[in-house]
Amino acid sequence: MLEGKTVNLRVAEKEDLPLIGEWRNNTKFQGEYNMLMQESKSELEKRYDNFRPDEKWFLIEKKDGAKIGLVILELEGGIQEIGYGIIPKERRKGYCTEAVKIAVDYLFLSKPITRIQAHTNVENTASQKVLEKAGFKKEGVVRKRVFVRGNWRDEFLYSILRGEWKEPKILTKVVQH
Repeated sequence: MLEGKTVNLRVAEKEDLPLIGEWRNNTKFQGEYNMLMQESKSELEKRYDNFRPDEKWFLIEKKDGAKIGLVILELEGGIQEIGYGIIPKERRKGYCTEAVKIAVDYLFLSKPITRIQAHTNVENTASQKVLEKAGFKKEGVVRKRVFVRGNWRDEFLYSILRGEWKEPKILTKVVQH
């Protein structure tokens, strides 16, 4: 488990899949800026069983153990990608920003990577604030990158480089359970 100040990140286990599936299939969790998803339990389990070694899902948990969101880490074509989501009632409280900072610390402390990148809908100012508070810089627009609710949407590409990160911001210890 990766410990933060107000939230922890815990690697998602198979028994977490029903909750993750509930979130991924919930249009309120996905929000207005993300693709509509509907995955069956078996589809989600198959995806989980076929994770590559460099692909991880972390649950975002408050200190009381309440599960409030998800951080997704994937290595695509040699580039580390990060994605995240948080349940609607826990948004705008700083939890997602802290979770992203923890994930960035984890990645730069454990992987020989030079950059981490994320995409966000150009209209999703809340997600842009999360990335900027976590040290990411906007690189530009990726035109018509994602199909959302019947339309192709532009996204901003954000990244943080190892040299911009320099040292852990939050992650000071990893707890073994």
